[in-house]
Amino acid sequence: MPHVLQNRHFTLLQDRHFTLNTDGERHPRENSLAVTAMAFGLTALVLGFIVVTHMPAAIIGIVGLPLSLYSQMVSATTGERWLNVVGMVGSAVGVALALAHGGFTP
Repeated sequence: MPHVLQNRHFTLLQDRHFTLNTDGERHPRENSLAVTAMAFGLTALVLGFIVVTHMPAAIIGIVGLPLSLYSQMVSATTGERWLNVVGMVGSAVGVALALAHGGFTP
């Protein structure tokens, strides 16, 4: 009964890895745009919650929203589109919070 002692679930988890290239091709430009859009969106969202950082949040969100929209337009895989949507929502909410806390005024 040695087959009972094998942990198949553990070996399946070891073989998995995260990739945005689910179609088997490389997309370095699209991948970097998607990751950058997500980073801008999450940064704008976090800074938007902090009242003192309303100006950087507004600037980062204003830059991040068109960036994520363009990245969504040229994306090639579903993984990239997920990151783009996270970036879009984060940028939009971050800008809204930043504008509510004072916007572009220092």
